[in-house]
Amino acid sequence: MNNKSVLLSRRAVLRGVGVALALPWFETFAAGSSVAEETPKRFVSIYHPDGVGLPLKSDPAWKDWSWFPRGGEKDFELTKVLDVLEPLRSDITIYSGLSHPEARQVHGHSNADQYLTGAATGGHGPYKNSISLDQAYAEFAGEFTRHSSLVMSTNGGVGGPRGAQTQSFNREGRPIPAMNRPKQIFDTLFMTSSKDAAAKLARSKSALDLLIANTRSLERQLSKHDQATLKQYLDAVRDTEIKLAKAQKWLDTPVPSVDTTNLHLDCDPKEARLYFQTMYELIYLAFLSDSTRVATFQLGRENGEGPHDLLSKAVGLGGAHGLTHAVKNPNGWKNLGTYNRYQAEEFGRFAQRLKETPEPNGNGNMLDNTFAMHGSASSSFHLSRNYPIISAGGKNFGFRNGRYLKFGVGNEDNQAGAGIVSDAGWRGKVQIEELPLARLFVAILQRLGVQADSFAGYAGALDRV
Repeated sequence: MNNKSVLLSRRAVLRGVGVALALPWFETFAAGSSVAEETPKRFVSIYHPDGVGLPLKSDPAWKDWSWFPRGGEKDFELTKVLDVLEPLRSDITIYSGLSHPEARQVHGHSNADQYLTGAATGGHGPYKNSISLDQAYAEFAGEFTRHSSLVMSTNGGVGGPRGAQTQSFNREGRPIPAMNRPKQIFDTLFMTSSKDAAAKLARSKSALDLLIANTRSLERQLSKHDQATLKQYLDAVRDTEIKLAKAQKWLDTPVPSVDTTNLHLDCDPKEARLYFQTMYELIYLAFLSDSTRVATFQLGRENGEGPHDLLSKAVGLGGAHGLTHAVKNPNGWKNLGTYNRYQAEEFGRFAQRLKETPEPNGNGNMLDNTFAMHGSASSSFHLSRNYPIISAGGKNFGFRNGRYLKFGVGNEDNQAGAGIVSDAGWRGKVQIEELPLARLFVAILQRLGVQADSFAGYAGALDRV
């Protein structure tokens, strides 16, 4: 079997018993081939707003409801917030002492925009973002899949500057709209195109060619300000052109069908548990079918009410955002910790699902070949420092798990920013040294196979990952 026939077989579809998946995921079709299929390397980032609970050691709540573990790199002890991840202990890594230097003085209501970019978006004034980690990988891996990336959030859309409702930003720093309706996401991934899709695509391509030719002819007649506006416009047109080229490539490729047993496509955040699990299931199916190798899911935007505020109903609590403001009330730390625990529980469920799914070519399981990241751009109340981050998987491309990794200096007992219950805390001076989170991003990109030696202006990869 030659390379071409292997490529063709990869994109065929096997149907039966309600399941039809793209062939890379069936070992039957790899058997007898002289060309070994490379196991996909996948990346997913889950973002939750509003940070985590960090009570002071002197507070009775510290023992059970402080987010960060206690202990050393290998002998760490999980509190009640993260003990739901104990069954996955050997598959996870917990990080402390990392943050984006450009955001350390930004209020927690304005910091989600830079979580995956590290850009100097600031807390006010002119706004400019840069490419996000997921899209840096999507540029590399997107050519192998129907969808370069899957961008999801509870609120959907893009939001506004410093109020992003998406984690994902393209090479020009423009936000990529997130999808938030399960049915919409499922249809995008798995519904067949209409029979006149090719004709529509051809018309769109012709219209774009004419549009680009006409607008470029104007450039020499424009002022510098208008030329900048035109450049921004053509960048957007170019994005569309790239998408059309990709659509043409995949037009004649069968859309994979998947088992929808665990999907509830009509649910919304009012049905918090069902919604949460369905969104994770959609990521799982997108990876399983190799429809994409890159995904982001933002559980909510910072600073404000919205659909995401309903997710805490899953554990019988009031609005999610209000939990961070009520930690000084009776059971306040426990309530916030209970919601953080639920977030960790659902992330763990997703990771376990990947772990239980073997790769068809025998190269471990899906979790071994997926780097799954779960975190926030705040630790304590609105404090853009010491991001609480968990990763799972990535064993087959060099990540050693079962560890609690502390970076920087001065926060050996995880009390930096602890006990903050008002805005006075984020304005204060934090007496610790942290490392740039961008250096973890460099390590992630390198191990995913991307040639990268810097990210967001910071060179070098973290050691000990």
